[in-house]
Amino acid sequence: MSKREAFLEAACKENVEDFLRFVQLHKDKTEPFDVEEVVQEMPRDQRQTLWRNLASLLQEVLHESPPERWEEGRGEGMEVELAADPKHAMTVVDGVTLVAAVSLKVLQDGDTYSVLLEIAHKLHDVLVSLPVSEAPLQLRIHTLCEAWWKKGLKEKEKFGRTAILISLQKSFILKKPGVEIQRVWSLHDVLLSLDYASEDNKQIIDLLLQCFHSPVYIRNDDGKRFLVFLFSWNIHFIWVIHGTIKNQLEFYSKTMMTHITEIYFRAWKKAIGDFLDQIESTCIQDFMQNAIFLHRTSPVHAKVRQIVSYVHARKGCHKVDKMLYNLYKPILWKALSAPNFEVRANATFLFTEAFPVHDPDQNNKNIDEAIQKQLDTAMGLLNDPHPTVRSTATLGVCKILAKCWELLPPTVIADFLKKLVTDLAVDSSSPDVRCSVFKCLAIVLDNALSHPLLEKLLPTLKYSLHDTSEKVRIAFLDMLIKVKAVRAAKFWDVCNMDHLLARLAIDSHSVSKRIVDLLFKSFFPVNDSEREWCCRCITLIQMNPIAARKFYLYAHKHTAPTNIIKLMLAIRRVLNSCIQADLSEMNDSNKENSAQAEPLLGKDTSVMARLLEVVVILWRSVEKALKQHEEAQKYTFAKFGNVMAKYFQTFEDEQCTVPLIQLASFMPAAAVPTFSCGVLSRLRRMDPGAAPAQFSQLLDCMCSWGHAADILELVTDWLAEALPKQGEKGNTNRKVRIQETVEAKPDLALAYLEHLFSRTSTREKVLALGERPLKQLHSVLGNWRSVLYTHLSATTKDPKTPSVETALKVLMYHGRLGAHLQHHSSEGRDYLLSLENVAAWVAERVLPFLTKHPSHGDEEEEGDLARSEPLAAQITESFLTVCRDVLLVGLGDETLKGQILRLCSLTLLSDAGYLCIPAVLLILKEVADSYVPEDINQAQENQEDPAAVILGVVANIFQKIIELLARRVRKEPEEGKQLCQSAVPGLTDFLQVAQTWDTAPLSGVFATLFAVIVVEKRHLLQKITHPEEVMTSESLEDMPPLSNILLSVILKSPSVTRAFLTEVVSSLDSEAICSLHELTAVLHVLVVIKHAGQSKAGLKSAATSVQQQLHKHAVMSADGTDIQRVIYESSVKALNEILDF
Repeated sequence: MSKREAFLEAACKENVEDFLRFVQLHKDKTEPFDVEEVVQEMPRDQRQTLWRNLASLLQEVLHESPPERWEEGRGEGMEVELAADPKHAMTVVDGVTLVAAVSLKVLQDGDTYSVLLEIAHKLHDVLVSLPVSEAPLQLRIHTLCEAWWKKGLKEKEKFGRTAILISLQKSFILKKPGVEIQRVWSLHDVLLSLDYASEDNKQIIDLLLQCFHSPVYIRNDDGKRFLVFLFSWNIHFIWVIHGTIKNQLEFYSKTMMTHITEIYFRAWKKAIGDFLDQIESTCIQDFMQNAIFLHRTSPVHAKVRQIVSYVHARKGCHKVDKMLYNLYKPILWKALSAPNFEVRANATFLFTEAFPVHDPDQNNKNIDEAIQKQLDTAMGLLNDPHPTVRSTATLGVCKILAKCWELLPPTVIADFLKKLVTDLAVDSSSPDVRCSVFKCLAIVLDNALSHPLLEKLLPTLKYSLHDTSEKVRIAFLDMLIKVKAVRAAKFWDVCNMDHLLARLAIDSHSVSKRIVDLLFKSFFPVNDSEREWCCRCITLIQMNPIAARKFYLYAHKHTAPTNIIKLMLAIRRVLNSCIQADLSEMNDSNKENSAQAEPLLGKDTSVMARLLEVVVILWRSVEKALKQHEEAQKYTFAKFGNVMAKYFQTFEDEQCTVPLIQLASFMPAAAVPTFSCGVLSRLRRMDPGAAPAQFSQLLDCMCSWGHAADILELVTDWLAEALPKQGEKGNTNRKVRIQETVEAKPDLALAYLEHLFSRTSTREKVLALGERPLKQLHSVLGNWRSVLYTHLSATTKDPKTPSVETALKVLMYHGRLGAHLQHHSSEGRDYLLSLENVAAWVAERVLPFLTKHPSHGDEEEEGDLARSEPLAAQITESFLTVCRDVLLVGLGDETLKGQILRLCSLTLLSDAGYLCIPAVLLILKEVADSYVPEDINQAQENQEDPAAVILGVVANIFQKIIELLARRVRKEPEEGKQLCQSAVPGLTDFLQVAQTWDTAPLSGVFATLFAVIVVEKRHLLQKITHPEEVMTSESLEDMPPLSNILLSVILKSPSVTRAFLTEVVSSLDSEAICSLHELTAVLHVLVVIKHAGQSKAGLKSAATSVQQQLHKHAVMSADGTDIQRVIYESSVKALNEILDF
C-alpha cells in the first residue's frame, strides 16, 4: 500500500491513531514522511475524499468533546473515554489543522474546496472558543485563517477579520511582539473589508486605537506603517485617532514625539482627496492652533510645537509650502496682533520658523510682495510692547537672517541688525531681551556671509560684558566664543582685554569659566615653548593679578595635567633665576632660560608672590592626577623640595610666605625638612590672640604631613594645664615631652580645634588618629565643667581661673567632639551617654542658680544671685545649642531625646527658666522633625510607643513655653516683648514642622496658640467700660502684645496659617468657644488674617463656623447692655466682611 493510500485510509475515526501517528512522523524532522508532499501527489478526487474524511472526523471529535469543555476536563483530572479526552481531541484538531493548511498551499485554480471551507469554518469556531492555555494550537489555526485571507478564497473576510483581531490582541500581550506587529501589517488590507460603523467591529476599533498608546507600535517600522495606514482607513476614524493622540501627548517622551510627528507627516503625504483635507483641517491645523493658543507653561505646549516645527523643517517642497499657506492663512496673521502677549509670542515663533509663508502657485512678483510684507511684520514684532514677544521675534529674525542672508536685500539686513545691536541689545526694560540678542546673534554667525558686517557692528556691544544681569553676560561671552570659533572677527576687537580681565577677577563661576575659555590660548599657548608660557603668565599677572588667579584656577579644564606640571616647573626656573641661585641640578639650558626670564621680573616682590600663588593654584588642580602617577609626583616633590629652603630665606615678605606654606603642605615633610621641623614650635609659640590666618596654613601643613597627633597632643596639654591645680599631676609625663616650658593657651587651643574640625580634609585626618587620643581630649574638655561651676558659685573673681567665655566654648566643643566621635564610632553609645551626663550635671548643678530663693534681706547674697543667674542661663543655652546640633545631624536616639526634653522641662520650671525659651524651641523643632507623621500614625494605637510619648512631651513643653511668655508679658511688659521677639525664629521653625501633623499630639500645638490668643483678646474685651471703646482689630498692631507676635509668626507661612485655621474651625465646631466675647475675639483674629491676604478658603470656613455660633447671641445682645449690643453688631459686621471676601 502506498503512503497516499495509507494516509487516506487513516483519516477517519476508526483509524484515528494511525492518522495521529502520520502527523507525528511529519513533525519529526528525522523521518522522511511529509504530509505536504503526500497531499500534493494526491489526485483531486483523493484530495476531496481526504477532506470529507477529515471533516467527518473533526465533526465527531468536536461533538464528543466540545472546546468549551476542554479546560474543564483538564482541570478535573478524572478518567474519561479516549474520544472524550480533551487532550486527544486537541491532538486530532491539531492534525486536521495541519492537513488543511497544507491543502491550502497545494490548492490550484479551478479546484473545488467546499469541503475544505467546511473544515475551515469548524476550525474557525474552535479558534474563537479555544482556551488561552492552548497557544500552539491557536497559532496554527490563526495561521490557517491568515493563509485563507491571503489566498483570496471564499468567505475570506470572516477569516481575515479573525486573523487580524487575534494578531492585534497578541501584539499587546507578548513581551516581544515584533513578529505579531509584522503580521498585523501584512493583514492591514483586511480592514478595508470591515464596516467602520458596525457595532460588531467596535472591539477591533478599540484595539486599533490602543495601538496609538503602544510605544512598541510607534517605534516599530511595520507598526509605524500600520499606524500611517489607519489614517487612510476611514475618514471618520481620523478625528478619533487625533483625539486619542492628543490625550496622550502629555505622557509621550521627546523621542516618542519624533515618531508620532513622523507618523502624522507620512499619513499626510500619502493622503489624497477628502482624506488629505481631513488630516489638514482636523490634525495639522489643530496642532497649529494649539501651538498658538496654549499657555507656554502647559505640559503639552512644547510637544505640539515639536510637531509643527517638524512640518516647518520640510519647507521648500511645493506641497508643504501650499499646505502651510492654506492652513496658516485664517489663524496666523490674526494671532500676531492678538491682545494676549503669549498668543503673539507663540504666533511669532511659528511665523518666523515657517518664514516665508507664501502661495507657491502665485507669480514671482506677488510672492516678493508677500515676503516684503512679512519682513515688515517681523520688524514690527521687534518693537512689540511685551519683552517675551520681542525675545521671540529676536530669535525668529536671527533665524531668518542665518537662513536667507543671500536672498534678502542689503537694506533689510542692515535694518534688522541695526535694530538688534543698537536698540534691543541695550533694552533696559528686560534682561531677557538683551540675553536673546546675544544668544541669537550666535545663530547669525553660522552664516559666513554675515561676518564682514557683524565685524563692524559687534564692537558697539563691548559694554554688555558688564551688564547687571548675569545671564546677559553669559550670553555675551558665549557669542564671543562663537565669534572666535568661526573667525568672524578678533574677539579682543569686540571687547577689550582689560575689560575681560576685570570681569574675570570679580565675576561668578559661570561667567569666569567662559572668559577663561575665551582667553586660554592667548595666555596659555600650548603649542609654544614653556618660556613663552611663563612670559604670558607674568604678563597676565602684571595686567590683573586677581584675574590671573582665576585664570589658572580653571586652566586644568582646558589642557592636560602634563602641561600644568610643566608650567609649574617653568615658573620654578623663573623664580630660581630671580634669586640668582647657583643650584647644581640646573643645566645649561635652564641657565639660558633663567637669563632670558630674569629681565621680565627684576626684583618685583609682588609679581614673585603672584607667581608662587599661581604655582599653588596649579598644584592643587592637578593634585589628584599627581597621586595617580607616582614617578611624576616624586619628580615634582624633588624639584620643589630642593629650592623651598632658599625660597623661605629669600621671599620673607608675608605675601610670599603664605603661598610658600601652602606649597609646603602639598609635599611630604621630608621634602621640606628645614621648614617642617619648626612648624610645631611656631604653633606652640603662637600669640594667644593670633588671627586664624596666622596659624590655619600651619595646621593644614601638619595634617597633610601626618602630624595631626602632635597638634592634638598640644591642644590637650594646653587645655589640661589651664585647669585648676588638680590637673597638674596627670600632665607631668606630657610636660617632659614638650621639652620647654610654655604657658597654657586654652583660647588658642580652641581656635586650633575650630580650624581642625571645620574643614573636611583636616577633620578626617584628626578622626583617623583613633579613639585613644581623641577620648583623652574629650575627657579633658569634660573636666572644664568645674571651671563653670567655680564661676557660678564664686563670690569673688579669681584671676587664675580661666574666663567664663573660654569655659563656655569648651563646654560646646566637648559636645561637638562627642558628636563627631559617636558618628565615627561603629558601635555603642558611649558619647551619647557622656552628653546625657552633662545634661544631668546642668540639671543638678546649674539650674539651681536659676531658682530664686526666699530673700533674707542680704544684699550681698542678692548681688551674687544677680551675677549667677545670667551665667546659669548662658550655660544652659550653650548646652542646649550643642544638643540641637546633635539632633540636627540625626545622632539622637530615643533615650537622649528623653533626657534633653527632661532638661528642657526642668529649665522652664526654674524661676528664670524663661530666659532659655529660644534655645528650648530649637530643641523642640529638631525632636519633632526627627519623626515622620505617617510612622507615628501607625503607632498611635500603642500608647506606650516611645515616639508618641516623646512627642507628647514636646507638645506639653510648648504649652508651658506659651504660658511663660504670657506671664512675662503680663508681669513685665517691656521685658516680655523682648523675650517674645527673641523666640520668634524658634517659633517660626517649630510651627513649620508642627503644621505637617494633623493628628495628636503635635496637632495640639495650634490649639495652644489659638487658646492663648483668644484668652488675651477676650480679656481686653471684658475690660471695655464704654460702647465707644469697641473697635475691630484690623492689623497686627491692633492686637494685644503676645497675640501680635504669635499671629505675625503664623502669617509668615501659608501652610502654617492653614493649619491654624483648621484648628479654629475644629474648636468652634466642638463648641469649646461659645461666649460672645470669645467669638468676637475669634473674629478679630480672622479679620487680621483677612487683611494679610492668607488662606481664603480656610478663612471662609472658619467664618461660617463662627456664624453658626454667633446667631445664638442675637436675642441676648438685644436684651443686654449697650456694650454687649455694640460688640455683637461689630462682630456681625466683621463676619459679613469676611464672608464677602
